[in-house]
Amino acid sequence: MFKSLSLIWLIWGMNWVVMKMANLYFPPVLFVTYRFASGALILLIAAILMKVPMPQAKYLPYLIFTGIFQISLNTVLVQTGMVTLGAGTAAVINYTMPLWVAIMAHFMLGEKLTRQKLGGIFLSLIGLYILMGLTELTDVQAAFLTLLSAISWAFANVITKMKLKGCSMMQIVTWQMVSGAIVLVIYSASIPQGDVDWNLNSALILLYNGVLASALAFFIWNWLLMKIEAGKASTAVLGVPVVGVLGGIIILGEPLTFHVILGMFMILAGICVVVNSK
Repeated sequence: MFKSLSLIWLIWGMNWVVMKMANLYFPPVLFVTYRFASGALILLIAAILMKVPMPQAKYLPYLIFTGIFQISLNTVLVQTGMVTLGAGTAAVINYTMPLWVAIMAHFMLGEKLTRQKLGGIFLSLIGLYILMGLTELTDVQAAFLTLLSAISWAFANVITKMKLKGCSMMQIVTWQMVSGAIVLVIYSASIPQGDVDWNLNSALILLYNGVLASALAFFIWNWLLMKIEAGKASTAVLGVPVVGVLGGIIILGEPLTFHVILGMFMILAGICVVVNSK
């Protein structure tokens, strides 16, 4: 399990750096649309080659629902919030997802919300706040939209674990991504997004996002979600921003400050508390 979690941290964490670079070439929402559309295409081809059968009809509504909530709605709300909030604030609010998962899982999945688990979640969230060096909230409406993105992501995770146990992992990730990508394509086609600067760099950025950050990473994420408690899996993913900040320091030359070190320590400590809780 730790190897899979480490791979998630590495792929999604380094994608923070890649997505910062993507802003030089793509309009934000259009980039996300290309990302998940290419990821969905890759998964569909893989599913055909592997002769993965279509999911049973009873699972299709939940696959479509979780795909829209986890990919389309989550992404569009985050990108909308980032217009005025900035990436750091949006990331902090969006990564409150583990708290909402823990609360929902307590009532919907029977996962006990212990004081140890809740304490570890809050420790990680405070560490995330410190890591990003945030000071004030500038746009309440944008913050609310971003908070809805976290709740949307959380709800999709809980429904996936509750309703899709009868599906194979390939069925889950493929049809969730296809459903989400279709909605994003319709959204991007309906609202002008701007032009793309196509070159080798933009192609490599899209390749990384389609193959690794979408197709592969979401497959691993869903596998983790099904293997351990939803609250533990969602808290463990908070290691992603730690890797993202380290990637920014190493690759982009961003400063390594005391609050970055403290934030990373608190996030990792919180993860350990939650994962080892009973």
